[in-house]
Amino acid sequence: MADAAVELLLDNLQQLLIYHTHLIADVKNQVEKLESDLRLINAFLKASTKKRRKDVILRQLVREIRDVVYEAEDIIDAFVTQAAESQAKNYFLRAFQTRVKLDSITTQVEKVCATVKEIYGDESRIDFAALNVGDGGAEKSERPVVRQENVVGFEDEAEKLIGYLTEETQLLDVVSIIGMPGLGKTTLAGKIFRDPAIQYEFSTRIWVYVSQEFTRKDIFLAILREFTRPDEEMYQKNDDELARLVASYLERGKFLIVMDDVWTAEDWDKLQIALPKSNKMGKVLITSRHVEVGQYANKNRHPHKLRFLTEEESWLLLRLEVFGEPECPPELEGLGKLITEQCDRLPLAIVAIGGILCEKYSALDDMTAKQNAWTKVSTSVSTYLNEDPARRMENIIALSYDKLPYHLRACFLYLGMFPEDYEIPVWKLIRMWIAEGFIQEKSGISLEETAENYLEDLINRNLVIVDKRRPNGRVKTCRIHDMLRNFCRNEAGSERENFLQEIKRSGNGFEPSISQVEKFRRLCIHSNILHFFSSKPFGPRARSFVCFCKEEVGLPSEYTSAIPTAFKMLRVLEVQPIKFTKIPSDIYQLIHLRYLTISFSLAVLPAAFSKLWNMQTLVVETTSRTLEIKADIWKMIQLRHLKTNASSTLPNPGKSSKEGEKLRTLGTISPQSCTDEVFERARNLKKLGIRGRLALLIDGKSGSFDSLGKLENVEKLKLLNDVFPSPPSEGQLRGLPPPYKFPKKLKSLTLADTFLDWSNMSILGLLENLEVLKLKDNSFMGKRWEAADGGFRHLEVLHIGRTDLVFWIASAHHFPQLRRLELQNCEELNEVPIGLADIENFQVLDLYHTKFASASAKKIVEAKKKQEQNGKAGGFKLSIFPLEE
Repeated sequence: MADAAVELLLDNLQQLLIYHTHLIADVKNQVEKLESDLRLINAFLKASTKKRRKDVILRQLVREIRDVVYEAEDIIDAFVTQAAESQAKNYFLRAFQTRVKLDSITTQVEKVCATVKEIYGDESRIDFAALNVGDGGAEKSERPVVRQENVVGFEDEAEKLIGYLTEETQLLDVVSIIGMPGLGKTTLAGKIFRDPAIQYEFSTRIWVYVSQEFTRKDIFLAILREFTRPDEEMYQKNDDELARLVASYLERGKFLIVMDDVWTAEDWDKLQIALPKSNKMGKVLITSRHVEVGQYANKNRHPHKLRFLTEEESWLLLRLEVFGEPECPPELEGLGKLITEQCDRLPLAIVAIGGILCEKYSALDDMTAKQNAWTKVSTSVSTYLNEDPARRMENIIALSYDKLPYHLRACFLYLGMFPEDYEIPVWKLIRMWIAEGFIQEKSGISLEETAENYLEDLINRNLVIVDKRRPNGRVKTCRIHDMLRNFCRNEAGSERENFLQEIKRSGNGFEPSISQVEKFRRLCIHSNILHFFSSKPFGPRARSFVCFCKEEVGLPSEYTSAIPTAFKMLRVLEVQPIKFTKIPSDIYQLIHLRYLTISFSLAVLPAAFSKLWNMQTLVVETTSRTLEIKADIWKMIQLRHLKTNASSTLPNPGKSSKEGEKLRTLGTISPQSCTDEVFERARNLKKLGIRGRLALLIDGKSGSFDSLGKLENVEKLKLLNDVFPSPPSEGQLRGLPPPYKFPKKLKSLTLADTFLDWSNMSILGLLENLEVLKLKDNSFMGKRWEAADGGFRHLEVLHIGRTDLVFWIASAHHFPQLRRLELQNCEELNEVPIGLADIENFQVLDLYHTKFASASAKKIVEAKKKQEQNGKAGGFKLSIFPLEE
């Protein structure tokens, strides 16, 4: 990962030279020389991306560059930390054994730079001019639109399994799908889970990821979330109590639970205690790699062993992955079939190779060039598949990885930081990428947009799976296949790249051992956190510490300073599951932090947080309803995203007109903080959340709603009315401000607990750019809503939460662009307006505890089917929960 390391160090040096020269005054000339040499090395790395895959000498040079840049990074960061906090001296004496000097490292960089110059000067060694053309630069490639998930074959398998799941039995029935990794067990289970016959048959359908490392508590809570919202009392229950609670919900009525990736019979034993065996209407579908699991789970039914794809199915899957349709240019058909044959009818292999071919097909204009590129791929597949069969899939994944442009490699390997089967929030992922230095500034496009493009590129290459999308189509959460995750961890491990390392409990200790922590650069640990801290780890070179354990971890007072004591040069600290009882004072020494997620029960964010002058993303979770931010966030010149769950009061802005100009996310802030001065500083905001007594804001008694209209770039706004300790109904708003007072570019608006009259919807309808409207619980109240003409010209998504609405009168022309309608807990609504069926783009209708409206929803489905028969677009989806018995 030399490329990413050089880019990040260059960025650090530039920040020091521009903003913090006082910290490097004694060594400024050396830093400037280092920065200049690194520019040349960076140019070499970008130019040599393809050539070094085959050139042993170049690969060795790149490893030397990586090592020397890592060392330079350590010394520069240690120097800056010592300069900023003199008490850190002893720590760095222990870590580096000598007083921090730049002389030795600048000499080493000069030597590497001299080698690079020799190569530049030797035209017989490498043609840099040629390599700079089409070498997988940072631009996003255009690709054909492919299906989110191409499910090919298995129709016969799915039909058989659906038959098992719908047949009558005398007791709870367990059906198992068994197969090797990459064969498509999860894909087949998903196909069955979404099948209309299964959706109709089972009013309750639940999917849980088990995986190799799980806790019963997490699985049981995941099931319970389908029935109720877990409270603090539920989280405090032990495993057996939760198991009994799950059983109480499942003992009556039909249900289907998919338990994906069960590893052992012992694992099944741990989970089955929550399943009521006496409920003969209950079904469980499990997937596993091991046949003995299926045999043990149901001794009366043979496990269903998943077959390989046929040759015809394999060839169809490849075409769909590459072209998005079954058609293939005749010139490529022979090569495509040859490649398919070499994938041994294994779906994951075909999908991985399809990602490479998709890029080869779309990136080249000339058919001869495409044929040549596909020929090279076919040769590579053959080479990899002729090796050890046990490593076949790893070799195929390596082929995909080797084809990645340099800017995507670090982003891909970084996915190994997350736990197995983890639903990765994209908001977190891309901001962690940015903090790590993987995303570089590009003219006319934000860092966040560039990162989203990178993610879409990895998705298009079939290296990342989309889990959920936002209403606007952007990816909300994603996953990575277990085999791809294992590849990331192996490739990025200390034996190869020393890019990241997962720490896991092993016997009485850890693997790798605590003593080895000293050499790792990125650490993730997802279980046994307190035991890890009690071992007193020491990681002076660690730049990231990440914990995504599934259970909340209360941090005892003796471990409060464990993280800043062990890891003083962190850039990324993601420890949301760890709850701090107090904020350790030495956390303010982590001046290199760019990304921090922290959880506590405090009502104040101390002033000392403003010492973290590198901070880009700060996420604060607190059990308090309010948060006083004493830290001068306006002095944190790199801050881009400040997120809290409380109603946060901001400090008064300074006089400088540029303070706060990098802020893109701010929320949730109190109405008192919505002032002209605040929004003048944060004038480039794109997302804003406000929580508190909104009537004070709208009436101008506290803050000013007029200020919001001056925010020219805000696209997403949340208004959460919180009048605690008064009952929410006492916070009823008399009305909304006129449309011109809302941000002009507003695309997404969320309201909660505003108790507005439905007549105010006409105001929201006049927001010209509004695409998504989320009316959460008690946003609007009243028995009747008659939609007004002329509004909601661009609204695509409408969510209505808990309300007492009974009569909704509307036609297609009131919501001409509506794509999705979600109704939750609208328990008195008698019907969904039938006229909405005439909206051409209307494709999704979700009803959740809105039982009286289900009959009208089914009429809309029938109307859509008639339209489809008349040649209009089909695929309308209706979801009703719970279904009528």
